[in-house]
Amino acid sequence: MTFIQRLIEPKAQLPEERKTFTNATLKAMIVPLVIESVLQMVVGLADTMMASHAGEGVLTGVGLDNLIITVFIYLFTALSAGGAVVVSQYIGSRDQEHADLSASQVFHIAGLLSLVCTALMLIFGEALIDWVFAEKSDAVRSACKTYMWIVALSFPATAIYNAGAAVFRAMGQTRITMWVTLTGNIVNVIGNAIGVFVLHAGAAGVAWPTTISWYLNAALMTWLCLGTSRGEALLEHLKASRKVKVRLRPRDAFVLHPAMAKRILGVAIPNSIENTLFQASKVVISFMLLASLPDMHIDANSTGQTFWSLAACMGTAMGTVFITVVGQCTGAGDNEAAEWYIRKLTRLSLVLATVWNAMVMILCPLLMPLYDLPVETKTLILIIVGIHNLFSAFVQPFSGPLSSGLRAAGDVKFTMWASIFATVVCRTFLSFVFAKWLGMGVIGIAIAMVLDWCIKAVLDASRFDSGKWKDRKII
Repeated sequence: MTFIQRLIEPKAQLPEERKTFTNATLKAMIVPLVIESVLQMVVGLADTMMASHAGEGVLTGVGLDNLIITVFIYLFTALSAGGAVVVSQYIGSRDQEHADLSASQVFHIAGLLSLVCTALMLIFGEALIDWVFAEKSDAVRSACKTYMWIVALSFPATAIYNAGAAVFRAMGQTRITMWVTLTGNIVNVIGNAIGVFVLHAGAAGVAWPTTISWYLNAALMTWLCLGTSRGEALLEHLKASRKVKVRLRPRDAFVLHPAMAKRILGVAIPNSIENTLFQASKVVISFMLLASLPDMHIDANSTGQTFWSLAACMGTAMGTVFITVVGQCTGAGDNEAAEWYIRKLTRLSLVLATVWNAMVMILCPLLMPLYDLPVETKTLILIIVGIHNLFSAFVQPFSGPLSSGLRAAGDVKFTMWASIFATVVCRTFLSFVFAKWLGMGVIGIAIAMVLDWCIKAVLDASRFDSGKWKDRKII
């Protein structure tokens, strides 16, 4: 029996009194997370479709820009996920004081980091585009610069929203983040339609609604995290009242507490390195490989990324559930319960990912007529989405959600090094082998991506099987 088989096999039933998360509780967490992820991906689809109608070079420019911007978004998300691990462990240990302090420090660190990132992009972004995309047309580079400058202004809001979302997800209150995301996405889609089809503003017509929606999300999330009476009334109205009340304390959000910040960064830095290098490797692949391919391959990759993200949102949702559940079990000192839930959630991830990826694969050809793209580009999109979805269903649950479970237990250095090896080394090397040396183009990039998952799945599953992840401590 392989270690993957041992991972998904059921073990002796956990005593009822130690089942902190019932099936109903897990369902209440998973459903809003999936809806939220779908909403974000649907907005991505809408952005891509509208960008394809926004003028010459806009879709290509926005697609290339997003490769850079996503590095920063991954950085903010990784920081918040690290904070969620610490907050969830304090919730599990029933330490209200440190739970509130850790939540407030996540806001503090996120705010400082985002301001630095914004300044870097406003100062060096234009020069970076001129250097990296020197061979692209003036229309593409112009769209890149416009979109980059505007969206860089949204970094502080993006970071603050993610900090607040991490706090609520650590409590298992995912319905709240779903409603906030829904509100922002409605504003984004309406704004895109006005910017592209009414104002004919090109790349700016796509960028400004994105920035405005992030600030709306950040304002709503901060207000709810403060725990004001009106905010609590809104939560009750949304049937999302908090059973565990971790709150943002302004006095702690504006002052650095070195000991707590060190604890959060002890999780967040390896997570940030892992996620940032993951996206950075994609940028390297794009700059040194994808950018040298015909625009047809770039457009297929840009549109395919949206479908890939939609297909992967089940794994993303389950990863968040792993952090909350395993983090609280570990914080309570119950490693047996953490192991039991990891097995249960992994089996659930496999089932849900299989169903979800099949649905997305059926949806993909139905949406192709909405894109103003050549037939050859649409064919490429269908091929790379098919490759992605097959492995996203059967392999990604072992390389994504399981990795989040190990990280939530405190095994952050192993997950970081496993990801660096699988993604930065293997994926980058294999992308050049398949895409350039074998002449497979964007199809080769997709194959290298799923082989990255296979390698990481083996590493993570074997780590779980060894039991060494139980020896790591955070709080």
